[in-house]
Order: sequence, then structure tokens, then C-alpha cells
Amino acid sequence: MKLGVFTVLFSDMAFEDMLDHVQNAGLKAVEIGTGGYPGNAHCGVDELLASEEKREEYLEKVHARGLTISAFSCHGNPLSPDEDFAKESHEIFVKTVKLAQLLNVPVVNTFSGTPGGAEGDKTPNWPVTPWPGEYSDVLEWQWKEKLIPYWKEQGKFAENHGVKIGLELHAGFLVHTPYTMLKLREETCEAVGANLDPSHLWWQGIDPVAAIKILGRAGAIHHFHAKDTYIDQENVDMYGLTDMQPYGEVQTRAWSFRSVGYGHGIQEWSNIISALRTFGYDHVISIEHEDPIMSISEGFNQAVKNLKAVNIEEPPADMWWA
Repeated sequence: MKLGVFTVLFSDMAFEDMLDHVQNAGLKAVEIGTGGYPGNAHCGVDELLASEEKREEYLEKVHARGLTISAFSCHGNPLSPDEDFAKESHEIFVKTVKLAQLLNVPVVNTFSGTPGGAEGDKTPNWPVTPWPGEYSDVLEWQWKEKLIPYWKEQGKFAENHGVKIGLELHAGFLVHTPYTMLKLREETCEAVGANLDPSHLWWQGIDPVAAIKILGRAGAIHHFHAKDTYIDQENVDMYGLTDMQPYGEVQTRAWSFRSVGYGHGIQEWSNIISALRTFGYDHVISIEHEDPIMSISEGFNQAVKNLKAVNIEEPPADMWWA
């Protein structure tokens, strides 16, 4: 597996300066934002779609530094009841899939989306409990009328373009657990899979190694984010795991995102890497930084150091001992 980085960390850098920085860190891949929440600091989608020459120049800058593009990312909410944002999210997804095909980028990462609770709603509705019964009714309507129809169509669209979709399992969106990922995949197609980020699993009480086994057996891990989470049990006892405090309230939050190795030890990350290899993932480990108590530079460098210590790059040897 190769180590890479989600380059939204370096949005203040020019494209080539960012690539130099990644190369100098000893990484082999970049995941690049094309729009939506990640922005498009390093990828002018319309310009690249319009010009083969621009596409060739773009890829040459990446490949000249010994790098590959692991994924394009356009996280948004294509199911949002805010029609303008839903349209914007959908359109950048469609453009990103087309560009990914042209540049041989294998995966497009995004969110599954969350609609309102009924037609005419103005804001998203994310049910998290089956009772009172109207919450279950909302969830059933969302899946049947919004989520499944949308991703059936978009899954087929991506499949026709030779691109995989990596849905990030993220709270606030309908696909946020291994179960919801496999449920949607069963209703759509194999192009629909996970952009697996253990940081979003830990605070839900899900063991990432177990999730890797579950999704890996189904061939449903299309991309992987390397980000950690620290659970503060004392604060969990006060606020619960669905803590709504701003991320900056680190002293009192039940959990906080951390750089790799600062929420869970190196042994746990070694177990994660080994599980990915064991259950068939052989793409990129893409570093993401959202640590509230570390600078981007230090958090990135520590993540690189810790992941280099545990990553498995080479294919396994023949079992000469057996």
C-alpha cells in the first residue's frame, strides 16, 4: 500500500508547491479536492474537462514527482432539501467522475447525503433512534424515495465511466456504518463502496479492524483515510457520544479528531494496516488532518512518521516456511 495525503491540508499552497511538499515528505500519492466541502484549490475541473492539453500538463506535474492521484474528492450533500446545494453537489460529482475517467483516477470520494424528513422540508433530517415511530418512518422514506434511487443512478453512471465511488462513513449522513454501506451497496451496484475513515468509526463505538473485515470481505473498501480520534470518557459521561459542542471545545468534548497515533497507539494502527492487507485492500492510505491542538505541519509530519513505521508496502513473500 502507498502512503498519500488529502491535499486540502495544503490549500494555501500553489499546486506545484504542494506536490513538491508531498514528494519531500516521502509520500507516493495525492487525493485532490474538486469541489464541495473540500474546495478545489488544486483542481480546476472545468478547465481540465475542456482541454486534453491541460489534462496532460496536470498529470505530468504529478507523475514527474513520482506521485499518483489516489482519488478525487467532492464531498457534498446531493440529497439536501436545499435545492441549490443539492444541485451544486450533484453537478460537481458528475463532472468529477468524468474527469476521473479521463485522468485514470480510480475513485471519487463523497458523502451519501441526507435529505429532509419529508417533501417540502428546508433542512436535512438525520434520524438516530427508532422511537417515537415517526423517526423510523422518516428513515424508511429517506432510503426508499431519496437515497436508493439517487445512488442507483449515480452508481451506474460511475460504473459506465470505469470509476469507483468512495462514500465516507460519516455521521450526519445516511451511510455512516458498515451496515448502512452494505445495505446501500446491495440496493445499487459494486461501484458504490466506502472511503473508510476510522476516526468516524471510533466515536460511534465501532472497531475499525472489525469494520475492515466486514467491508473487506464484500470488496467494498475503495479508499482509506488515515485520521485518529481521542475519546475522553469523563466527557462522554457528561455529553454522550453525540456531543454537539463545537470541535474547538477540546477540554470538554467527548471526543476529538487527532493526528494518527494521538488517539490510538501504534499497535492499533498496525492492526488496521494488517487488516487492510489481509482483507484485500491494496490502494492508498490517505492522511487527513483535522487535529484541533496541532499545527497542520506538525500533525502531518507526525502522521507520516507513524504510518511509515507500520505501513506494508511490498507484496507478501511466498510461504517458504510452509
